[in-house]
Amino acid sequence: MSYQTPRGTYDILPKEMNQWHYVEEVIRQTTKKYRYKEIRTPYFEETRVFKRENDSSDMVNKEMYTFATGDESYTLRPEGTAGVIRAFDQHKLYGFMELPARLYYLGAMFRHERPQKGRQRQFTQFGVENIGAKSPELDAETIALGYDIVKQMGISSIKVLINTLGDDESRANYRLALKEHFKPHLENLCTDCHRRYEQNPLRILDCKMDHNQECLHNAPRLMEYLNEESRDYFNRVLAALAALGIPYEVDDRLVRGLDYYTHTVFEVVSTREDSGAQATIFAGGRYDHFVEYYGGPDMSGIGFAIGMERLISLASDEGHDFGEDNTCDAYVIGLGDVSLEVLKLAQELRQNGFHTEANLLPRSLKSQFKSADRNHAKYVIILGEDEVKNHKVNVKRTSDKTQVTIERQELVKKLESWDKENA
Repeated sequence: MSYQTPRGTYDILPKEMNQWHYVEEVIRQTTKKYRYKEIRTPYFEETRVFKRENDSSDMVNKEMYTFATGDESYTLRPEGTAGVIRAFDQHKLYGFMELPARLYYLGAMFRHERPQKGRQRQFTQFGVENIGAKSPELDAETIALGYDIVKQMGISSIKVLINTLGDDESRANYRLALKEHFKPHLENLCTDCHRRYEQNPLRILDCKMDHNQECLHNAPRLMEYLNEESRDYFNRVLAALAALGIPYEVDDRLVRGLDYYTHTVFEVVSTREDSGAQATIFAGGRYDHFVEYYGGPDMSGIGFAIGMERLISLASDEGHDFGEDNTCDAYVIGLGDVSLEVLKLAQELRQNGFHTEANLLPRSLKSQFKSADRNHAKYVIILGEDEVKNHKVNVKRTSDKTQVTIERQELVKKLESWDKENA
C-alpha cells in the first residue's frame, strides 16, 4: 500500500530547499533594513478571530478549515493579518512598541479551495503589518518593501495596480449606489453575488463567475463617490510612489478579497503571458478599524502578503540564480581501520567552520573519491593507518589537483590559507 500527500498539499524535497532558504534570507535581510520585527502566531485560532460579523469574503464563507472540540470552535489560519492583530491587542503591544509597530510573519496558511497551479490548500505566506499610524507616505513605503523583495528575486515583468476604497463615508455612499445599480440585475448574478449584495456589494465587482456580465462593466465608479479627504489621501499615496520611482497603474475596479480594507488597496502582478489567472505576486491594503475590532485602541494599519510558492515559481521562470546548495568544503576519506579517526577529524573541521562530509562506510578508495566528486568537495583529506600513526594527513585541492602531506595539527590553517587564495 502506498501513501500520498493529501490533495492540495505537497512535499518540499531536499533539492528544492535551497530556493526556499534563499528567498527566506532575502526576506529577513530586507525586513531588517526596513526595521520590521518578526512575530509568530498559532497555526489555528478561535474561529471568531477569522469569521467576523457580516463578512462577505469567499475566504470566510467558503474556504476555511474549521473544527470543533467540545463547545470550542477553531480554524486553521487562512491568512496572517487577523492573528497578528489579535496578538497585537492581546499583548498590548501598542503600549510599549514604537509606533507604527512594524511586524512581519512567515508561515503556513490553509484554505479549502480547488487546487491548481500556484494555489494549494496548504501554502506559505510572508506578510507585513504596519500598525498604529496613518500616512499616505507610510502606504507607499509598505508597497516599496514588497516591491524591493520582488525585484531582488530577479522578477522584472511586474506592475503595481492600486486603488482607493475611500473612508467610511465614501464607501457608504458607494455601497448605496451599487445596490441601486445591481438591484434590477440580481436574477442574472450568481448565488454568491446575491449574498454579497446584502453584505458588501463592492465584492460583486470582484466576482470571478460574473466578471463578464455587462452590469459589472457598467457599474458606478468608486472615484465618483470619494469625498475630498479620501481623494486627497489617495493622491498623496500616488505622489509618494512616484517619488520612490515605483511605476503604478490606477485600477478603479480593484477591491481586494477581504472586507476590512479602507483607503489604499493594491496588487503587484506579473505581466508574463504565461502567468494566467495566478498573476498576483503580492497584495494588501489599509485597514482603519481592525485593531479596535479585537479590543485594542482605535488605530489604523496597512499590510500585504506574498505567496512564497508563487514568488519562487516566478523567479525560477525568469531564470533567477538561487546560488548553490550547502556546499561541501572538505571530504574526509579513510583507508584501513581508521573510521574513528575519520569521525574525529571531520568533527574537528566542522567545529572550525568547514562544511564537511566523512566516509564512515567500508568502501573502496575509488568509490570514496567518486562520492567526494558528487559532493563537489573543494578539498579531499585522505587519512590512512600510516597517516594516523605519524600524525599526518594528505590534502588534495580539487580545483587544481594540488596535493600535499602535512602535519595533522596544521590542517585547519592550510585549508584557511587555501580559502584566502581562492577568495
